Amino acid sequence: MSESPVSNPLLSTPLLPPFDTVKPQHAEPAIAALIAKCREQLQNCLQNAGKSPSWDETMAPLEEAQDQLNKAFSPVSHLNSVLSGDWRAPYEACLAQVTEYWTELGQNPELYAVYRALAKSTDFASWPQARQQAVRHGLRDMHLGGVSLEGEKRERYASISKRLAELKSKFANNVLDATNAWTLNITDEAELTGIPESALATASTLAESKGKSGWLLTLDGPCFLAVMTHAENRELRHKMHYAFITRASNVGPNAGEFDNANVMAEILSLRAEQAHLLGMKNYAERSLASKMADSPEQVETFLRDLAKRAKPAAVREFAELQAFADSELGIDRLQPWDVAWAAEKLKQARYAVSQEELRPYFPYPKVLSGLFSVAEKLFGVTAQQDSSVPTYHPDVHFYWLKRGGEPIAGFYLDPYARENKRGGAWMDDARVRRQTNAGLQLPVAYLVCNFSSPSKDTPALLTHYEVTTLFHEFGHGLHHMLTQVDVAAVSGINGVAWDAVELPSQFLENWCWEPEALAMIAGHYETGEALPQVLLEKMLAAKNFQSAMFTVRQLEFALFDFLLHSRPEGANAEEIQRLINEVRATVSVVPVSPDNRFQNSFSHIFAGGYAAGYYSYKWAEVLSADAFSLFEETGIFDPATGNHFLSTVLEQGGSRDAQDLFAEFRGRAPKIDALLRHSGIE
Repeated sequence: MSESPVSNPLLSTPLLPPFDTVKPQHAEPAIAALIAKCREQLQNCLQNAGKSPSWDETMAPLEEAQDQLNKAFSPVSHLNSVLSGDWRAPYEACLAQVTEYWTELGQNPELYAVYRALAKSTDFASWPQARQQAVRHGLRDMHLGGVSLEGEKRERYASISKRLAELKSKFANNVLDATNAWTLNITDEAELTGIPESALATASTLAESKGKSGWLLTLDGPCFLAVMTHAENRELRHKMHYAFITRASNVGPNAGEFDNANVMAEILSLRAEQAHLLGMKNYAERSLASKMADSPEQVETFLRDLAKRAKPAAVREFAELQAFADSELGIDRLQPWDVAWAAEKLKQARYAVSQEELRPYFPYPKVLSGLFSVAEKLFGVTAQQDSSVPTYHPDVHFYWLKRGGEPIAGFYLDPYARENKRGGAWMDDARVRRQTNAGLQLPVAYLVCNFSSPSKDTPALLTHYEVTTLFHEFGHGLHHMLTQVDVAAVSGINGVAWDAVELPSQFLENWCWEPEALAMIAGHYETGEALPQVLLEKMLAAKNFQSAMFTVRQLEFALFDFLLHSRPEGANAEEIQRLINEVRATVSVVPVSPDNRFQNSFSHIFAGGYAAGYYSYKWAEVLSADAFSLFEETGIFDPATGNHFLSTVLEQGGSRDAQDLFAEFRGRAPKIDALLRHSGIE
C-alpha cells in the first residue's frame, strides 16, 4: 500500500532534502506522482502556448514541475550512492520511471515546436541571456534525444535510453559489489610492516566490527592505496593488486561473479546504435555535440599531441625508477604491484618527504577551515556549519555558504569511506538556483569524498593528495553554488559544456601548492604547529615527481575511452581488451598484468557521464592552468582577479558558451604552455 501524499516527505520537496523522515518506501510513489504532475503540466503548457508561446506561460510552469521532480529524485539517487543497501531497489525502480519521462519529453514534437517558435519570436533577441541559452540548449538536446525521428526509430531510440540507464546502474552495482566482496583478514602484524598507523587503526577497527581478530583489509581507496604504497610485504601487495585490477571481471578471486563484460558490450552497442539513429558515424560525434571541442579529430589530435610531448619524460621517469629499484631495492624487474611502493621509496630518497610524513599537518578540521578561508579571500564568501539540519549519516555535516552574513547556498559534506558507499569523490546538485513564484530558490550541493575516518584518539589525517581532492570537489561546489543565473537549465553546473565543467575544480587545486594558502590549510593535529619550512620546500620540490608518468596514465584512459566510442559498431569484451592493450602500447610506460581488467570497473565512462568525454580532465586542465597563470601574475589572492574569475566563470553557469567565458576572463583563447610548465614537462 502506497503512502498518502500527506505522509510522503518527498512530495513536499522543501529547500533541503528531508533526510530525517524519508524512507526507501517513499521513493516510488513520490516519483510516480510527480512524473504524473509533470505530464499534466506539460499538456497545460502546450495548450496555453497556442500560436504565440511565451517563457512565462510555457517554460516557467514546466520548469517548476520538473524542479519538484528533481528535488524528490535527487535524495533517492544520492542515498543509493552513499548508503546503497535498502536504497538500491527503489532507486532503480525510480530511475526507470525518470528515464522514461525524460526520454518522452525529449521526443515530444509539440514541445520542440514551442522551442522553435520561441527561438524565432521577434523579441527573442531582447530576452535575458540565460533564457536564450536555455532555449538553444533545449533545441539541441531534443535533437540529440531523437525528437526528429519517427515511428519505429523513435520508439527504438526511447527503448535504448531506458535500457542504457538500467545498464549504467548495473555496471555501478557490479563494481560496488565486487569491491565489497573481497576482504583479507591478517592476524600476524609482521605481514603488515610499513603500512601507516592510520591505515592499520582503520583496518583493526573494521576487523573488530566484523567480529574478527587482527586487521581486515579491503579494496576501498584509502586501504588499497596504503597497502600498495607502503607495504613491505611484496606478496601482500601482489594479492591486493590482483584483487583490485580484476574487479567485476571474468578473472580474479571473484571471477565471473560480478562480471561487467557483457554489460560493457551492450552499452557500447546501444550507444553506437543511438548515434546511427541520429545520422552520426559513432557515439563520439554525439558526445561532442554538446561540448567545447569541435570534432572527434580535434580531440584525438589534442590527446596524441599531449602524449607525444609527455611520453619521453615519462620513459625517463620510469627508467630512473627501475634503476633505483634494481640498485636500492633488489628488484631487477618492477612488477605492477611494485610501482607505487618503489616510487614512494624513490621519492623519500630524493626529497626526504612522504605523504605519511605530511599527514599529521593536514588534519581534516584544519584543512576544511583553511579551504573555507581560501574561498573567502578569493570570492568573499563564508561557510558556516548548521547542526540543526538533519543529515543521513553521523559523519555528514551541513553548511550554509554566506555573503555579507546572508545565506546564498548550502552544501552537505560527506568526507569518509564506509561500507556500501560508492568509491571516489564527487559533487552533485541537491537543489538548483532558480526564480520561483515564492521567490529565489537557493542552490544546494552534495560534496562527497572517501577519506580514512578519524580514530578514537586522532582526527582524520589527510594526505596532500586528499587535500587536493577536497579542494577539487569544493571547486565544483562553488561553480554550482555561486551562480547568479536564475533559469534552472543553465544555472550552476547545468548546461556547462562537459569538457569545461572541470575548470573550476582543477583551478582551485592550485592553492594547495601555494605557501601563502598552505599556511591556512596546514597545522599539526596535536600542536597546531605550521608546516615546517623544510617540509614545505621538500613537498614543493617533489610536486612534479613522476608527473609525466601520471600524465600518460590519464592520457591512456582518455584515449582508450575516446577511441572506444569512435568505433562505428561498439565492441565486445575481447575487442575492448585489444583496444586498451593497443593504447597502452602507444602511451603507457609502466608494466601491466595480463589479467588487468581496468575497463570492467571504469565507472566514469560506463556508469557516469564521461563516455567519449574522459579527455575533459586534460582539456579542462589546460583551461585551469592558464586561468591560474593570471593569478600568478597578479597575486594568488588578488581581490580584483578573484572577482573577475567569479563574475566571468563561476557566476555565469551554463548561460554562455565556455569558450567565450574563458576568453573574457583571460583576454584571449587558452594556451597549453601553463599546463606543461605546471607539470614540469618541457
